[in-house]
Formats: sequence, C-alpha cells, structure tokens
Amino acid sequence: MNNKFSWELFNRMPIIGIMRNIRPEYTENIAHVYHQSGLTCLEVTMNSAGAEDTISSLVNTHGDKLNIGAGTVCTINDLEKALNAGAQFIVTPIVNEDVISACATQKIPVFPGAYTPTEVYKAWSLGATMVKVFPATTLGPGYIREVLGPLNHIGLVPTGGINLENFTSYLAAGAKAVGIGSHLFPKNILETEDWDKLQEVYTLYTEKYNSFMSTKVV
Repeated sequence: MNNKFSWELFNRMPIIGIMRNIRPEYTENIAHVYHQSGLTCLEVTMNSAGAEDTISSLVNTHGDKLNIGAGTVCTINDLEKALNAGAQFIVTPIVNEDVISACATQKIPVFPGAYTPTEVYKAWSLGATMVKVFPATTLGPGYIREVLGPLNHIGLVPTGGINLENFTSYLAAGAKAVGIGSHLFPKNILETEDWDKLQEVYTLYTEKYNSFMSTKVV
C-alpha cells in the first residue's frame, strides 16, 4: 500500500475525478482505464456506500499509479475513517477548521470547499493546500479570475458543473486544477460496463488538456 500523495502525478494531469455513489464492483475497472488514459487523481466521496472499502481497495491496487483521495469529508470522524482507509488526500465541501487543521498537522493535502473570497481566504489561512471553489456551476471562469486578482497566492480548484467543454477555460482563468464528477462517470457507460468506451471519454480529457498546455503562453 502506498499512502503517499504524489505531486508529480497531480501536476501532470490536474483533474480530480469525483466518484459519488459508484457501484463498488465498477471501481477497479474505472481506476484501470483512468490510469491507462493518463488521468491521475480519483476522489471517493465518503457519503457513497462502501466508501472506506473502496478507498482501501483502490489504494492497494493503484496507490502507486494514482492519487486516491476521500471527498465529502465534513467532520473529524469522517477524516479519521478516510485516513484509516488509506486516503492520500482529503476534499471537503465546507470550511471545517478542525478537519483542515488536522490535515495540515499531519501533512495530508486538503482541499476544503469555499464559495466567497472570505471563505477562500479563511480556508487557506487555516492550512488548506488548495481551496475547492464549490459550487462553481453558476460562477464561471470569470469568477476564478476575479478572486485570483487579490488572492493570487492561493491555489483554486473549481468543482461543480465542470465538463469537457469548459474545464480548460477554468484553467486558463488561473485555476490550479478542476474537480469533475458525473461527466467523468457517465451512467449509461458504467451500466453497460463498456470500459473501452469509458477510456475513450477519459482520453478526450487528457488530449484536450495536453493540447491546452501546448498552446499556453508561459
């Protein structure tokens, strides 16, 4: 088991796939094609059935190839369960001071959820590694750009409403990464267990990201 978060993997492909209520029997195949396509970070939400077992299993099988994290960590109890399962990073939908501080003390990467500039700054000041801007659906890339005007030292990870069509727009606005949920785990593909088709979906994301980076002005 590898419990170490890899920044090399994260920076290579800064897309966090959020698995919420995915059937446990699908997750190993998902992780395999996820890795094969070049994606590097998977988050299992703690309010999913069997979340702890899923995290533990994925860390055992893919912890050296993928960053496996726990999401929807709202309490210290959630955090303890996630870390005991082997989670390599922590994501929250809220600013919970105890959770952020505990992660900072243990040097566990933590991406707490915030919405306003005040919440973003508070999360960062408590020790957040980066701050998840959630929900980003109605805010758009312009909001990220505006917040980074005065808070350009804070890494932002917009989540919610992010998809293939718009994720590079958030990165172009200055986001350090994006969180993507249902668009990376289409129900119709999972229910038919068409893993080749799923890998095609993932490859579209990696190809678009690589194309974006190739044209980005440094």
